[in-house]
Amino acid sequence: MTSAVHEQRQALGLRLRELRRDAGLTGRALAKSANWPESKISKLEYGRQTPTEEDLRSWCDHTGSRDQLPDLIATLRNIEAAYMEWRRALGIGTRRHQRRLDRVAQAATRLCWYEPLLIPGLLQTPGYIEAVLRRMIKFYGIPDDLDDGVEARVERQKILHHGNRRFSFVIAEQALQTTVGNESIMLGQLEYLLATMSLPRLVLGIVPEQAALDGPAINGFVMYDNRLVLVETVSAELRINQPREIALYAKLFASLSEQALYGEPGRELIRKAIETRI
Repeated sequence: MTSAVHEQRQALGLRLRELRRDAGLTGRALAKSANWPESKISKLEYGRQTPTEEDLRSWCDHTGSRDQLPDLIATLRNIEAAYMEWRRALGIGTRRHQRRLDRVAQAATRLCWYEPLLIPGLLQTPGYIEAVLRRMIKFYGIPDDLDDGVEARVERQKILHHGNRRFSFVIAEQALQTTVGNESIMLGQLEYLLATMSLPRLVLGIVPEQAALDGPAINGFVMYDNRLVLVETVSAELRINQPREIALYAKLFASLSEQALYGEPGRELIRKAIETRI
């Protein structure tokens, strides 16, 4: 289980503890009412045990908080299906994963994408893509379908040029500095990034490296409308669809967007990164 999923389980336990306290019940009293061992209350409240849906129904019945049940069940289901192990997701190569991401994007009308270290996949050059996927194949020891994976990601990028979707990209300035492949690949990537800034329906902002941290330290994430957020960690891909959690990512993306530089100031940061590599 990833640390992010464990944190979600702990957060659910905290909500259960708050409902119990709001009802004026001790853990012992609730356990007696529900005919549970006292230890179960502690395990659920501190995230050491995942509740069942029946546990949640009983908890809400005994704390007089039945109105909270739908949201609690949605949270539980999100935890149960929150992540897909990378080895399973990539088990038959990178091409299928690219196509799955394309289907998710095709169903959206707006994508909000934040990356702290790398250029977002939809804005990558073929050389940059090849370097990223080659590293992924080696690191995870998955089937080597490098050429097919590169082709599939390039195919995904057509979404930028067709339809009425809107794209909002925010990257940290570090993404301009992280070397992927070699200097030649990076120069081509940075030049291409300048060109993409003129695409219609696409907005690219860059958060300067000296910007103050205005939120939690995070991994990159992509938000598809207000229905799904994908977060990549080292061991898993989290799929977040609980409205309350999606709202947090929307709030964070808005904060990052306010810190970012757009237009000519953003282009100047890219040009500065190019100059350091010439």
